[in-house]
Amino acid sequence: MTVGDIEDPRRTEPSYLLGERDMLEGWLEFHRVTLLLKCEGLDDGRRKRRPVESSRLSLHGLVRHMAEVERGWFRKTLAQEPLPSIWDPDNEDLDLFPLGDADWEADLACWQAECEASRAVAAARSLDDTGLRRGQPCSLRWIYTHMIEEYARHNGHADLIRELVDGRVGW
Repeated sequence: MTVGDIEDPRRTEPSYLLGERDMLEGWLEFHRVTLLLKCEGLDDGRRKRRPVESSRLSLHGLVRHMAEVERGWFRKTLAQEPLPSIWDPDNEDLDLFPLGDADWEADLACWQAECEASRAVAAARSLDDTGLRRGQPCSLRWIYTHMIEEYARHNGHADLIRELVDGRVGW
């Protein structure tokens, strides 16, 4: 795939003929890298910018939000780890807004660490293994599918935000 006119080997679509698990993992990785690429090449102010007045979404906030989502589904739901929220358990919007004191490098490292923890949790399980979400069994297969949907939706937001912030489109 290309970023603008530049090839980026970090982001590749999965092959059309993969098995189920490889396909799910491949698409999830594709979307993780897509979010990273949307944030690259911007200064702190532009990553924190909320260009749609009625929205709390920013690129920086989306990365923080996805760190919480990774933790919530893989570690809390699937692995049943008794972990707190990353930013504030009493304010579910704190990952998205406000971001005045948020540190990009620390938040990016946190998201990447949560992605790595998610990979480790998933690697030790089959697609049929389950955790509990709100008292209901939830399979790794469902979590992968949901995570792909979650990233795809937020990458759509990131597309629009990036275009509004600096005019860059696509990739």
